[in-house]
Amino acid sequence: MENPTQFVQWLRSVAPYIHTFGGKTFVVAFPGELVASGALPVLAQDLSLLLGLGIRLVLVHGSRPQVAEQLALRNVEGRFHNGIRITDTAALECAKEAAGELRLDIEAAFSQGLPNTPMSHAQISIVSGNFVVARPLGVIDGVDFELTGMTRKIAADKIQPILQTEDSLVLLSPLGFSPTGEIFNLTMEDVAASAAIALHADKLIFITETGMMSDVAGTEIRELSSHQAEAVLQAGFLPPDAAFYLRHAIKACNSGVDRAHIVPFEMDGSALLELFTHDGVGTMISHENLESLRQATIEDVGGIIKLIEPLEADGTLVYRGRELIEREIDQFSVIDHDGVIFGCAALYPFPEAKMGEMACLTVSPDAQTQGDGERILKHIENRARAAGLTKLFVLTTRTAHWFKKRGFVPATVDDLPKDRQHMYNWQRRSQVFIKTL
Repeated sequence: MENPTQFVQWLRSVAPYIHTFGGKTFVVAFPGELVASGALPVLAQDLSLLLGLGIRLVLVHGSRPQVAEQLALRNVEGRFHNGIRITDTAALECAKEAAGELRLDIEAAFSQGLPNTPMSHAQISIVSGNFVVARPLGVIDGVDFELTGMTRKIAADKIQPILQTEDSLVLLSPLGFSPTGEIFNLTMEDVAASAAIALHADKLIFITETGMMSDVAGTEIRELSSHQAEAVLQAGFLPPDAAFYLRHAIKACNSGVDRAHIVPFEMDGSALLELFTHDGVGTMISHENLESLRQATIEDVGGIIKLIEPLEADGTLVYRGRELIEREIDQFSVIDHDGVIFGCAALYPFPEAKMGEMACLTVSPDAQTQGDGERILKHIENRARAAGLTKLFVLTTRTAHWFKKRGFVPATVDDLPKDRQHMYNWQRRSQVFIKTL
């Protein structure tokens, strides 16, 4: 191992995710293009790791290129409307053949067990069946979709006991069955979103053939609330395939699924990178915005300590013991992103002088340059105004320029409230800056 220290740090960093994900249900959907590209064995290895961590998995596969290949062998041209296949009898036969072949390929991929590979000692059972009840899509815009259908019901009561079984996962194909015995060709996205909703899944993950989602300026879209995602759809700048994925992600989130992820499969290990790193490598959609700027509670003490420890170690911040932070927790405000503290600051009021001290302003290195420091500052200023304070001061040894740019002016120790003057540390010789609110 070239860098054991880095490995240990990485393993420790993913521990919170492992604790969070254990026992949760993830629906993972991937298109036929992933299988055609040869990426299925690697995806199976990554998903087997999730299964080994106690995550309950439902897989949904697509089959569009495989169906197209079967149609080409029969010299039949595929027909589409608004990106959805019009399924006649010939196309349905091709869809059935493609689904059968893909199911065998997927089962083979999860049967790997060679020594010195990620699948070593894995004994995974894949269960599939008539879990999807479907109905015909019907006539839309004057177009009869024939044997193309949409999901009516997912047999969640049959799937849940399977997910409780160790080392077992459920595989759903994009085919559904009606109570009259008919078979309908479905979209993978529809089946996956419907399964996630019916199973009350914690995550819906689309491993896609599309690239990273970007806005009109070309900036990558990393995170959206469902409301923001709907606005992106209405803006109309997304490619049709990406918009189709996003539409079903929104549907899932608006129907009770905590998170939906749209992750390109072009990067090796993209599913793991999306799940076990903060920024991920795809786009995450949630029903509500995951980030909140709020007053701290006692549960935040550990996160605050982890955030400020490196700055205390290099002398940027004055050391604060855990007991002190616990006593003063009401003075702190934090930026909480999906349960992880990425920024903090404290406000210590001096009511007689109508002044307040902002201390311990810290933003995680992973989140710097994103304006979080500015947001915390404004939040502290608002707290100070609400407390009837007219001035805010800071003591700093290294960030004088940052505060000057935000309206703080140099001052002296004599300008501080009397009580604070007595506590000034002359050894640190911190610079004093004051801002009128």
